[in-house]
Amino acid sequence: MTRFPFPIIYEATATLLPARMASTEAKAMLMAIGLQESRFEHRKQINGPAMGFWQFEMGGIQAVLRHQASREPIRKILTALGYSDVAMSSYNAIEHNDILACAYARCLLWTIAGKLPGPSDHDEAWDQYLFAWRPGRPHKKTWRSFYDLAWSMVLV
Repeated sequence: MTRFPFPIIYEATATLLPARMASTEAKAMLMAIGLQESRFEHRKQINGPAMGFWQFEMGGIQAVLRHQASREPIRKILTALGYSDVAMSSYNAIEHNDILACAYARCLLWTIAGKLPGPSDHDEAWDQYLFAWRPGRPHKKTWRSFYDLAWSMVLV
């Protein structure tokens, strides 16, 4: 990571989100997931179909667009950014639009029932990540350090 873009991306995205969706826990989870998925280095999955720092596949885009909890906020953001609510439009855009990619990631977290985990809740955070992202080959060995790093950066 030569240049760590997350804080700027998150702050820009937060201005588009409903206030109830912006929290320290959300910021930490988004940072940890971005680190886990791409290390904020790859906007296109190496040898795979996923796009954006949060590595969304078409199914994830469609899930956010359809879920009762996330469809209204993501559609408002799409309108604000000048995109249609056609899944393929978003899928193509998130490779190059980090704010839209972050908005999709936050909206996907919004579909999880219950509250987001705190700084010491590594296992709950891991479980929520697995539930929402459904990674093909999850690597738990890197999660704890990324989650701790995210919280250390968010709490400064």
